[in-house]
Amino acid sequence: MGYVAARGGLDAIKAAEDLVRRKRTEGDSAGLGLDQLVDRQRLAVDRVMGEGGLWDPETAARALRQAEGDPIEAAHLVRAYRSTLPRVAYTPPTATSQLRILRRIVPAFRTPPGPQLLGRTTDYAGRLLDLPGRSDAAGGVVVDDGTDSSGEGRARATVAAGNGPPPATAESAVDEEAARGVERRPPRLYELLRKMDLVVERRTGADADPFDITRTPPRPGAPRSARLAAMARAETGALVQLWYRNILGPDNHLHEVTLGEVRHGHLPVRVDHPHTGRPVTVGEIRVTEVEAIEDLDGPDEETDRFDVGYGMVMGHNERKAIAMANLDIAVHRDRGRSPLEQSILQTTDGLDASGFLEHLKLPHYVTFRSMVERKHARRTADPVTAGVPDDAEIEVECR
Repeated sequence: MGYVAARGGLDAIKAAEDLVRRKRTEGDSAGLGLDQLVDRQRLAVDRVMGEGGLWDPETAARALRQAEGDPIEAAHLVRAYRSTLPRVAYTPPTATSQLRILRRIVPAFRTPPGPQLLGRTTDYAGRLLDLPGRSDAAGGVVVDDGTDSSGEGRARATVAAGNGPPPATAESAVDEEAARGVERRPPRLYELLRKMDLVVERRTGADADPFDITRTPPRPGAPRSARLAAMARAETGALVQLWYRNILGPDNHLHEVTLGEVRHGHLPVRVDHPHTGRPVTVGEIRVTEVEAIEDLDGPDEETDRFDVGYGMVMGHNERKAIAMANLDIAVHRDRGRSPLEQSILQTTDGLDASGFLEHLKLPHYVTFRSMVERKHARRTADPVTAGVPDDAEIEVECR
């Protein structure tokens, strides 16, 4: 009987997996191509790469398609795939001054060193759903072709409405600005603050080699590089929520946080040549980099200076990078007085959290039966309730 029940459970599991595959591959609409996801769902693909810890847009798109749009499940697939890949080399540190920016804003300064480049952003646009037949601000007609408001569908509609040539793409705009001499590697605001002697010095040399969280689980008291690495792979929503929860300090005073700089662009990846030993560029990845400035007002802090927190994530994910930079400062100022560092290191990983949650759906009838038996035993031993019948007799069987 036990074998039949077990076999029936195995058949049910296989049938459920088959149903998932059928629902994913069958349908009335055409299948999603990986190029469509990479081109049209770039923010979702970037998020999966960042939380999965692997720069490979096509693999992230494949995982997102397999997960039916669930970013946490897609990141889980990417991280599982990543664990099968050989580690062939280590990259030497790359100065982020080499970042070839696509977008750069400096909220702290009106006229910062170097240009402000808005790039691709919805920060100044109203959250209006593009509905078929609705006119856009440029006078074109929104078409329902599955593209976003900056895609080719909008460009075709604008041309059809007689409003001139289609808008330039992001890369063509970069090329055009480069031809006009627009600086793509501008100086950093942080260096200006340092020259003005307005920032505390956080570089101690004690954390020279980055902490590898893929080999050693980080625990409270970990070096700064471990915290930054953990936040770089953290689930975006979890990190934002933790930052929002901690924006009010223990004194219930809103911390004065100002974004110094937000950057998005291409960062070169270099490895040491096996024969010459010299670093060579083997490719580029897109990253989002944020520096957050916080006013110091604690009794044991340098109140005549600012502190600067740092955040960098793979892909274009400003929301996560901003939360990361602010939490970097918060942990440093907290100095272990609260569980903040523990929360960052052990509760923001989307795979850990979702894995614990998902396991609740698995069979727990043995555990629950022991809980029911303990309740009955306590009720029997209690002279007050010993003679009181149960509201309902529930027979819990473990088959």
